[in-house]
Amino acid sequence: MARILAIANQKGGVGKTTTALSLAGALALAGRRVLVMDLDPHGCASAHLGVFPEGLAASAADLFLAQEAGQAPWDKVIRQPGSGLFDLAPSCPRLADLDLDLKDRKGKGIVLRQALESGPGYDHVLLDCPPHTGVVLVNALVAADLLIIPIQTDFLALHGVRHLFDTMRALNRVLPRPIAYRALATMFDRRAKACLRVLALLRDKFGERMFQTVIGLDTKFREASAAGKVVQELAPDCRGAGEYARLAEEVAAL
Repeated sequence: MARILAIANQKGGVGKTTTALSLAGALALAGRRVLVMDLDPHGCASAHLGVFPEGLAASAADLFLAQEAGQAPWDKVIRQPGSGLFDLAPSCPRLADLDLDLKDRKGKGIVLRQALESGPGYDHVLLDCPPHTGVVLVNALVAADLLIIPIQTDFLALHGVRHLFDTMRALNRVLPRPIAYRALATMFDRRAKACLRVLALLRDKFGERMFQTVIGLDTKFREASAAGKVVQELAPDCRGAGEYARLAEEVAAL
């Protein structure tokens, strides 16, 4: 069974997709077999890698719509984008309709976990989660062995975390074990005093539940997105690639 890592924050623009793809690249370069599942209907991770819904025979949505876990069409869904560092289960707009499609389905909160249990073998599966609360986010949190919460080192970003923790508290009331999580400071500008203050607040609030690795600002992330690559492919020696390599080491040690 793969280790499932959900990357989620209900505030946009905090580096969620960058984290999902860059951590996947770092884990793959460390010798792990990795799958990224783009569960956001906007499909940012898929588009980043040059995969668009118009050309897809199947997407991550089809894994939820299979009537039985053993019928999940993994062979049709999984693609190998770019240089093939890792595999991708791409997004499509149909993910936005799953709240309605699964409305009357028994056990609708564990559909993804069951599909993953019957799926192909990976060392890590990274779930790039949607920003809104709904059946897809709930499925991702329930399936995850670890929730990674990217938090931009900005005072406004702190407020967005509240919504995610409200969802987690509600799920923890019914789950057999609490959702394990770690916070990740992102978009850090060491020259800005405000960033330094927010980083100190995060470390005080989360304590041991915060990664030591801090992800700084790096223009190579934007350049990689424009090129349809992950940062390790475009600029393997850049600061951002090194930071995600250290994050991968922390994840592997947990």
